[in-house]
Amino acid sequence: MKVRFLFVSLLATAATVAGAQGTAGSIFGHGPAGGSVTATSSTGSQRHAEINKKGRYTLAPLPMGNYTVTLDRDGKTVDTRKNVNIMVGRGLQVDFACDNDQCEAGG
Repeated sequence: MKVRFLFVSLLATAATVAGAQGTAGSIFGHGPAGGSVTATSSTGSQRHAEINKKGRYTLAPLPMGNYTVTLDRDGKTVDTRKNVNIMVGRGLQVDFACDNDQCEAGG
């Protein structure tokens, strides 16, 4: 009985994940290591990501729609991209400038 319950639970979880992927997209890109990126939808919902030491970030899953994407460093917004349109099942690259074209930490 426990095995059957576990199997049904796994199927329900997989269906939920597949449903979310089927109605969402993503934003990814490069930026200065240690910074953070925020995507704010036209409805006001937000998603945040830290830029890793290799200068990369990913925001996913994001519901389809129109977003404003901001780069924050040291608690201040330093760059903004408006009208970033997310489509279902697609990733959109949004890069931010790095000092001396070096996004990696210590690079």
